[in-house]
Amino acid sequence: MDKPEKHKTPKLNTGDAIHAVARAGLGAIPYAGAAARELLNLIVTPSLEKRRNQWMEEIGKGLGALEEKMGVILESLQENDGFIDTAIEATRIAIKTINREKHEALKSAILNSALPNPPDESLQQLFLFLIDTMSVWHLRVLELCRVQITYCEVPERDLAGWMDQLGSEFSELREIGFFLFVWNDLSSRELINTQKSDGIVSHRTTEIGKLFLDFIKNPIEKEL
Repeated sequence: MDKPEKHKTPKLNTGDAIHAVARAGLGAIPYAGAAARELLNLIVTPSLEKRRNQWMEEIGKGLGALEEKMGVILESLQENDGFIDTAIEATRIAIKTINREKHEALKSAILNSALPNPPDESLQQLFLFLIDTMSVWHLRVLELCRVQITYCEVPERDLAGWMDQLGSEFSELREIGFFLFVWNDLSSRELINTQKSDGIVSHRTTEIGKLFLDFIKNPIEKEL
């Protein structure tokens, strides 16, 4: 006999909350409201349900691994308001995108919020906001700034040096205007340093940038 699943992912038979909100908005449009709702039903609902179910399946597996490998008691999370808030907000963001890297970051955020002594709840919400509003290139450049010690000055003064260090895997960023936009945006969010430390070599991520990157890294992978 197959072993029963301990944590079963819930399934939906009708549109989820996002769909309901969208339908309510369309209902306010005179004349076209009913027809538009039916069109939304036909086109959008199956995709929303598919995304939602795939996401919940993925999170269920991640939490199961957290329980097995790190001893997290999943039942205790039902009373953990900080975890619930993070899970709800991360799910809202995840359903809006099919981007794999953002999904991994959001899943890691949920798993990290389930661990003992997670970041402050306000920080967790801030980090989710960053995932939501930044591109995957922001995440990649920020990670590059953490793992790579660089002699480069800020890009405006040493763009050639940065282009060399970006490498082939960052080929899309070699378009100068795009890279500078990403860099300046990360700087304005105070996630990276724009000055050298004592004129020598330094990591570019700020302390808040490092906390953010830790929060969006799978905690099980950290243990490996």
